[in-house]
Amino acid sequence: MTTRSAGRFLILLLFVPFLSVASTHSSAAFAIDMTDSWAGYACVILFVLAYITVTFEETIKLKKSKPVLLAAGIIWAIIGFSYQQIDQIEVAKAAFEKNLQEYAELLLFLLVAMTYINAMEERRLFDTLRSWMVSKGFSYAALFWLTGLLAFFISPVADNLTTALLMCAVVMKVSENNPSFVNLCCINIVIAANAGGAFSPFGDITTLMVWQAGMAGFLQFFDLFVPSVVNYMVPALVMSCFLPKGCPDLVQEHIAPKRGAKRIVALFLLTIVTAVSFHALFEFPPVVGMMMGLAYLQFFGYYLQKSLPRFLAQQKALAQANHDETTLKRLGSIVPFDVFKRISHAEWDTLLFFYGIVMSVGGLSLLGYLSLISGTIYPHWGAQWANIFMGALSAIIDNIPIMYAVLTMDPVMSTGNWLLITLTAGVGGSMLSIGSAAGVALMGASHGQYTFLSHLRWTPVIVLGYAASIATHLWLNHAQF
Repeated sequence: MTTRSAGRFLILLLFVPFLSVASTHSSAAFAIDMTDSWAGYACVILFVLAYITVTFEETIKLKKSKPVLLAAGIIWAIIGFSYQQIDQIEVAKAAFEKNLQEYAELLLFLLVAMTYINAMEERRLFDTLRSWMVSKGFSYAALFWLTGLLAFFISPVADNLTTALLMCAVVMKVSENNPSFVNLCCINIVIAANAGGAFSPFGDITTLMVWQAGMAGFLQFFDLFVPSVVNYMVPALVMSCFLPKGCPDLVQEHIAPKRGAKRIVALFLLTIVTAVSFHALFEFPPVVGMMMGLAYLQFFGYYLQKSLPRFLAQQKALAQANHDETTLKRLGSIVPFDVFKRISHAEWDTLLFFYGIVMSVGGLSLLGYLSLISGTIYPHWGAQWANIFMGALSAIIDNIPIMYAVLTMDPVMSTGNWLLITLTAGVGGSMLSIGSAAGVALMGASHGQYTFLSHLRWTPVIVLGYAASIATHLWLNHAQF
């Protein structure tokens, strides 16, 4: 390797996690190596600058989707110009369309999932759970374990961001005047939410990508359940030794779920079954079943709207008969359920950020950067150490491009190793507060009681859990390697 090539390789090694899944599959046989051209260097610099801007989102108050959307557009403009000069524009066009198709499938899948979560939130299901917890008078230790365990078991269905914010709201409600307890609980919640999402195809975007790529079957993800439990329990047990004694002041709060809340949960579970069935029976993308599940919610929303006048009349008559002024006042504030309003409340900044990442790194892959390094990391380091390294990087860099990098490299790996990268990319972000959306969100929601430095003090213990979960997976699932 020449000095120039070696320098270029070292630079690219820093950017391994950003390289994408789609374009290599679509045009690997026709892509032209532009890694040593002005176009290649310009695109890498653009993307790195955009990603650096993303990392300062909280400081400069700029939505993370904006810089990557701009970078994606400029990168593909440079690619279009470069490929046009060599009369290969059709290759670039095919690569772009393939990237767009991959993104569209994931976008629609996530949009349906987010719509259901927002519908449950609008029906006050999460508020009801929170009010039950804060009014029970749990001790500090009980709250620590309850919020952690609920975060672990809710995040495989709901996203880890929503789960973490819900549990943080409980902690802040009952013990806002105890910063040390809030800090320990927030760290515990972040670890639990990330670990819980690692063993479910629906728990995280990265697990969803691995499932849709066909690298592991739906039920095979649950082989990661015990390693995920270990990843959560090791640091949780250590932190529990430093909890304050006694109980926080009792907070009386009662919130009832709105009409249809439980049925929406049932419809969401039916939607998951439908998505899995389409994939298992017909080998269709799971998004087909998810979009069908959106129809379930739309029809149920239609029923709620049409039956609302009759429901209100019955409840009003009952409240008047019982002289229940509180119920009468509440009935006057009920508004019809609107599915499309729930869709509008989806995390559009996250979805657009995802587009910018996919299209930007897809462009970098087409330019040839992935082929420059794909034959080095996995063959020389071995699949297990490479997967462990990639997972550790997710503490600094978003795990979505990391998983895209691995899927794009498409190394020859056993099912056990594909599950290993799923585990490490899912839980590696817990090592730093900035390593996951849950950690970043809780730094804001805790009003300064949970910070980057306070999380960093517990990083050695979290790393111990990371190592223990990997060892558990290698031991329990050794037959899959």
